[in-house]
Amino acid sequence: MEEIEVRWLGDGTNTVSQRIFLAEQSLLWFRLEFYQQFQAIRFAVEEINKSPDLLPNITLGFYIYDSCAVLQRELVGTLWMLTGLDREIPNYCCQEKPALTAVIGHSMSTYSILMAQILGLYKFPQISYFSTSSLLSEKTQFPSFFRTVPSDDFQSRGLAQMVLHFKWKWVGLIAYNHDYGTEAIEVIKRKVMKEGACVAYTVYISSNLLYQNLHTIVKMIKESSANVIIAFSIDIYLTPLLNEMLKQNVTGKTFVASEAWSISDILAVEKYSSLLAGTIGFAFYSSTIPGFQEFLNSINVYNTPGIYWTQKLWEEAFGCTFINQNNLTDTLNNFKKQCTGEENLNSVQNNYNDVSRLRASYNIYTAVYVIAKALHDLSHCQATDGPLVQDHFSDRGHFEPWQLLEYFKNVRVKLKNSREVFFDKDGNPPAVYDIVNWQLGLDRTSKQVKVGSYDTLNSSGVIFSINKKLMWGPTANQEIPISVCSQTCPVGFKKAIIEGEPVCCYNCVPCAQGEISSQSDSNECWKCPWDMWPNSKRERCFPKPNEFLSYEDYLGTTLAAISTLSSLVPISVFKLFINYKCTPIVRANNYSMSCILLVSLSLCFLCALAFIGYPQPEMCLLRQAAFGLIFTLCVSCILAKTIIVVFAFMATKPGSSLKKWTTPQVPYMIITICTFTQLILCVIWLSFSPPFPQYNIEAKPGIIVVECNENSPFAFWCMLGYLGFLASVSFTVAFLARRLPDNFNEAKLITFSMLAFLSVWVYFIPASLSSQGKYTVAMEIFAILTSSWALLLCIFFPKCFIILFRPAKNSRENFMRKQAGTT
Repeated sequence: MEEIEVRWLGDGTNTVSQRIFLAEQSLLWFRLEFYQQFQAIRFAVEEINKSPDLLPNITLGFYIYDSCAVLQRELVGTLWMLTGLDREIPNYCCQEKPALTAVIGHSMSTYSILMAQILGLYKFPQISYFSTSSLLSEKTQFPSFFRTVPSDDFQSRGLAQMVLHFKWKWVGLIAYNHDYGTEAIEVIKRKVMKEGACVAYTVYISSNLLYQNLHTIVKMIKESSANVIIAFSIDIYLTPLLNEMLKQNVTGKTFVASEAWSISDILAVEKYSSLLAGTIGFAFYSSTIPGFQEFLNSINVYNTPGIYWTQKLWEEAFGCTFINQNNLTDTLNNFKKQCTGEENLNSVQNNYNDVSRLRASYNIYTAVYVIAKALHDLSHCQATDGPLVQDHFSDRGHFEPWQLLEYFKNVRVKLKNSREVFFDKDGNPPAVYDIVNWQLGLDRTSKQVKVGSYDTLNSSGVIFSINKKLMWGPTANQEIPISVCSQTCPVGFKKAIIEGEPVCCYNCVPCAQGEISSQSDSNECWKCPWDMWPNSKRERCFPKPNEFLSYEDYLGTTLAAISTLSSLVPISVFKLFINYKCTPIVRANNYSMSCILLVSLSLCFLCALAFIGYPQPEMCLLRQAAFGLIFTLCVSCILAKTIIVVFAFMATKPGSSLKKWTTPQVPYMIITICTFTQLILCVIWLSFSPPFPQYNIEAKPGIIVVECNENSPFAFWCMLGYLGFLASVSFTVAFLARRLPDNFNEAKLITFSMLAFLSVWVYFIPASLSSQGKYTVAMEIFAILTSSWALLLCIFFPKCFIILFRPAKNSRENFMRKQAGTT
């Protein structure tokens, strides 16, 4: 029966013979959990050797080498394993059978890097159960390195996701100034910043207290607004920092722990509870190993390899001491009771036989099974990328390390907990972490409670999950700590980056007019659609109200009523003129022309109704043209009346050539020509650039003004200008003829009417330009009504007054008397 030897290289932090130097006291401290890890390899090897399915008829063995956490000893031990001699001779092997198949170790990344560089040259498979540096994933430098723990790259992604999960935007970073800390902290910095958070500071701590100013570092941590601190370090190197934080009374900080100290018993004491209670972090995946606790409790001093360390276990577990035959005086002076070796480990419960959540021991156990499975596959010459010859292995274990290395790359091991272990192209296993929360117990010490997991192979697809309530701080508060550089910007505001500061430090500024932000901490505000407007908080868009001068509006109703009632007044005057058409005052002022003028004035009042109501396309097309034509007809009648008065007076002079212009057809010709000219202007306007309804969103913020767009302002002002020109001519002629000696001379009345008419429309121009929305329309209606009333009152009120209240003046006798007096 062949014996294949697996040599397991111990390390400075996780082996039985580890010595730990504490900053507070110099002593050799026997760590029970490290001795448990030694027994884990024994248990796995014995379990495999008893298995009929895995490596049948092949026995595994192992050596353990302690480097005492000294880098030089690590180099010596590695060469010793390769050469098989007391003297380390590179490139020379004097090793007797059985062959060295693989190396388990180191736990510290720096030491593993040194080992991997040497073992990689010889293609010897190396499996670490605790080295997490992402540098070791570089296969060009470390081709034979594998590990049963995830790379720090996975942990960094998980921690970044944790920061995102708890909405921490402003974090501090603390790293052990070594390969483990410096490399990991750079990765976590990139990942955290990629997730949108910012780093307030980065602090590196060293094992040498002479080269770091802890007072200054802690003062910076205390004064920083970052309330969350991510720490990548080994527990013993955090103690000086924590002591200084206690000294400066630092409070309100929450630690996020890396796997190297997330389950530390050194820090989970009452002394640090005010600082570390509420800590949350990643820990290596924990599991149980069936039968392992019984195996641990079954050992005794006399049947276990490494009797010296078994005695140390006994002394630590039972508080006794073994007699030192070489120094009886020291033994007699020791007040502890004497160990007999017959004590039962079942009677104690400590870190050695606590198997409730195995982590490092489980990883070592897994590493042994990975080696065994790779050897098993090699022994059966299963297919691989590098074809092997079966005789090479069957010949008493003669095979080359690179041949076994090929099987390591493709190995798949299904453990008793149903989890499958394999390696990716970088030699990393599937990333699985426990999320632990430090919660205070009744004894004021911190208990690491599993509250969730980070599992990249979770069948449900949920990689990061929290499934238990978290306790934060020494008061066991369940509210998630807040760690931000700037407070959250509420809805309706956006972030304005402060120049020279990280993106997480910003001011909150309200969204501009017409913009919203529906989420807190928005980087930008968004414009509402053209037909919508923000609410008062600027968080939602609501449809803009439509504004137009409607009949339901109080202003619209009032103007419509005035317009309608006003249109009845010219009709009443017209009826009055019909009744008194034979009277001198009516006949003297051209009865027919007066009737046309009264009808056109009535239409002027009514055309104001075309400007009230929802702007329909037809109304927009016709209302300005109708207004222009009706008022042109009205002013043309007044102009004709004025010119006839002048012609009639001038024609009475002997030899006047104007007598032919005093015929009845002349006023109608004037009216026709003037009105037709305006008609041509309107037809051209409506043909080439017709008005149309539009939604004006710029006139009033938050309101859609439904209005008629004149389309061609030039055409509109041409129409209005022509009307003004006719009114100016009428005013000029009337003004010149105001003193003509004629009975019932209308020149004075026309002068006042045209003066009022022109004043109204001159005022309308600036008023319309300064008003907005429906008030622009209201101003035009007001101008129409006012100018119409000005014409009606100035021209017809005196006539009506005489007809109704001074009938004596409206007689032929009075008319002839005045004519005689005039002549």
